[in-house]
Amino acid sequence: MASSLYVAIQERTATGILQKERRKIAILAGMNESRILPIGVQSFDDLRREGYLYVDKTALVYKLVAEGRQYFLSRPRRFGKSLLTTTFQAYFEGKNDLFKGLAIEKLETEWKAYPVLYLDFTGFNFNRPGTFEVAMDEHLETWEKSFGIEKESDLPESRFRKIIRSALEKTGKQVVLLVDEYDKPLLETEGEERERIRSTLKGFYGNLKSMGHCFRFAWLTGITKFAKVSIFSDLNQLKNLSMKREYATLCGITQAEMEATFGPEVDAMAAFQNLSREACLEKLRQQYDEYRFCEDEDIPGVYNPFSLINAFDDKKFKNYWFESGTPSLLLKALQNNLDQLRNLPAQDKLIVNSEVLTSAYEDNDNPLTLLFQSGYLTIKAYDAKYDEYTLDYPNDEVRYGFLKVLIPYVTQLADKDQTSLVINGMSRDLETGNTKSFMEKLQGLLADLPYHEGADAALKSESVFRNVVACIFLLSGKYVHTEKHTSQGRIDSVVETPEHVYLFEFKVDKPVEEALEQIERNGYAGDTRTVHKIGAVFSTKTRTLADWREVPG
Repeated sequence: MASSLYVAIQERTATGILQKERRKIAILAGMNESRILPIGVQSFDDLRREGYLYVDKTALVYKLVAEGRQYFLSRPRRFGKSLLTTTFQAYFEGKNDLFKGLAIEKLETEWKAYPVLYLDFTGFNFNRPGTFEVAMDEHLETWEKSFGIEKESDLPESRFRKIIRSALEKTGKQVVLLVDEYDKPLLETEGEERERIRSTLKGFYGNLKSMGHCFRFAWLTGITKFAKVSIFSDLNQLKNLSMKREYATLCGITQAEMEATFGPEVDAMAAFQNLSREACLEKLRQQYDEYRFCEDEDIPGVYNPFSLINAFDDKKFKNYWFESGTPSLLLKALQNNLDQLRNLPAQDKLIVNSEVLTSAYEDNDNPLTLLFQSGYLTIKAYDAKYDEYTLDYPNDEVRYGFLKVLIPYVTQLADKDQTSLVINGMSRDLETGNTKSFMEKLQGLLADLPYHEGADAALKSESVFRNVVACIFLLSGKYVHTEKHTSQGRIDSVVETPEHVYLFEFKVDKPVEEALEQIERNGYAGDTRTVHKIGAVFSTKTRTLADWREVPG
């Protein structure tokens, strides 16, 4: 059986062939062959030698190398962490030819080569027992062969110590350790398997502190921080850059970088979509921008590079981040914290303190820690007086992707494609004012609300139904307020379309007349659009919509 490293090499070769084919197609189509998008390219070496478009981050790379020694960076999946890590690899291997024309060329004058130990967990599936041991052994064995070392122990931390000493002795240079996706073995395992891996990593990474004088540089990336791993408990010298303002744009693409690097691609996409350049830029911003990794408002948000580059390639505004596969992180968070996550769609503001954003995540912890660190929520505002952060979805791609994943969990519908068709139909109903058709579809969706122990008590709460309905409204692409305040009180939900406004009041096990009376009592400011006043009643006995009525606005 081919080793995982061999498979990774094959995949890299296949990617190179694919990119060359893209280049040929571009030439035949009369396009500028130098403007080839780096689809699937995660190696800085490959990217630069093949001449793909590149957003220059090397000034920040130089700053990190010049000012510190050991770092950790948390960023969402498919956010450029691997490309950045291989940029450090090329720099510390002294490959100055790859940096010609980039910002670092004017900053670095020595270009020293160091022994680089690159630990890459991205190409392994740790759901299979024993994979972690195979991954560690392959990397350690490769390093041992590089420095002519005979294996004398089965302990990874012991073998690693010997490799560090040998590299230092044979090259006369300190060692550089680069770790891509350090947390992947932990995110893909659980229970005793995770604890065993955690224990091994604790000993392995412990060398960073005990042998710190042997390291020129250490760089570790991941999606989230896991508790009880020594890099976050014992290794206090490891600087966490995840929310540092100076490096908030280290991964991702700012608006200025996007327009400077991909100007022709924006124009081509605008023409394909029959949009003005300004309208295209605004749509791109709404769909993929506004990830913020620090509280400073003067630091720009960034685009998801994976989605942005694929959008330019297809010239379509699709949900690439979520369509690349529902992340196991999100599924686990849903399974472990469904009651908390079910409330997210209906919350206008989500306010947390700094501990929620910076703490280490464990399965039963606050799910907002994981959702922020993994990119499903981002910083929208910060109150320095109270050290409070306002969180929200960064953009439409994440908002609608998250809600599509959430709907089957809160309704337990097995057929996700059928759910999407139903919600699309509901969207058309709202746009055309077909209240009857909309409410019939809503009744069908709510009939699938899951039953669980203690459900009777939960279903007596109007908030459960209101939050599920808010999720459906948002997926329908409509502007929805929950518990909207008026001069006389609050309206449960207000949904707006260009030509219609819907006022919903929800009751549980009560006459529908009470809901309609509350709408009239709370009042609603005049609107030039058609106003629909709808009272709806849910039954805890049938666990679905029992009755509803609409009165003229």
